[in-house]
Amino acid sequence: MKAIVQDRYGSADVLELREVERPVPGAGEVLVRVRASSVNAADWHVMRGDPYFARLFLGLRGPKTRIRGLDFAGVVEAVGPGVNGLLQVGDEVFGEVEGAFAEYVCVPQHLVEHKPSNLTFEQAATLPLAGNTAWMGLRDLQSGQKVLINGASGGVGLMAMQIAKARKAIVTGVCSTRNVEQVRAAGADHVIDYRTDDFARAGERYDLIFDLVGNRSMSELRGALTPDGTLVLSGGGSFTGGVLFGPYRLIIQGKVLGPFARQRLVVLEAKPGKENLAALRELAESGQLVPVIERIYPLTDVPDAIRHVEKEHARAKVVVTA
Repeated sequence: MKAIVQDRYGSADVLELREVERPVPGAGEVLVRVRASSVNAADWHVMRGDPYFARLFLGLRGPKTRIRGLDFAGVVEAVGPGVNGLLQVGDEVFGEVEGAFAEYVCVPQHLVEHKPSNLTFEQAATLPLAGNTAWMGLRDLQSGQKVLINGASGGVGLMAMQIAKARKAIVTGVCSTRNVEQVRAAGADHVIDYRTDDFARAGERYDLIFDLVGNRSMSELRGALTPDGTLVLSGGGSFTGGVLFGPYRLIIQGKVLGPFARQRLVVLEAKPGKENLAALRELAESGQLVPVIERIYPLTDVPDAIRHVEKEHARAKVVVTA
């Protein structure tokens, strides 16, 4: 089968389309014929080994997992021993697992869910990582609360906007000038153009701030919260030549300060799982979560797709078809 393989860290030039052995599902796994995937910030972070401290976990000289990609939507091709009857050959599914930029991928059954019936494979492929991040980041949001989403026009941000509205929150999205109308169309009650206004200095206070960018200081973010508000930190950033910590400095600060702060500081660990995928499917089928796709690339052009997400601050999701 064909797959996008990476042997060393670097720019998108290190990604190669190669013929590799088709995987065989083991116990509790299904083999999925990938019809579509999508690009996430995590893909270029791993591609570059950026920030540098992350290489302690990813691999010192190159990534331990050599096939890139995390999101998938496709059709079950085969099932391994011990797979329950909820998943069968021919089922249309979606989920999140390493190695999704390929024609086939093996997935543990607890990371697979039936595809939303009203979505195409391309649309469904946008949901797993970004949707799970948005869902987990807003899990404590209550009806009527005021939430600010910093980075509202990205893949996670647009889904977070819709999930927050589904929970009947009052939503403010922060984005650049070119994305103001897109964020408003996603349901924002208020939109802040960061090129002309500064939410940290506006005097407004929010019950929850979901930071997807990592471009503000801890004191600025906390200053825009209510005294007992919640700050959810979820990485972000863009490549600027390689750094030691990058936007993850906030995550480190959050872990250190969290136990001592009156405000709740949450370092988001959006672990994938079937239950969250099912929640996303229900939101999509009810029309409350509508995927927004900016561009679609073939598997052969994954390097260009990642360049676009990494350098050009993609609006919404970028999809890859296999």
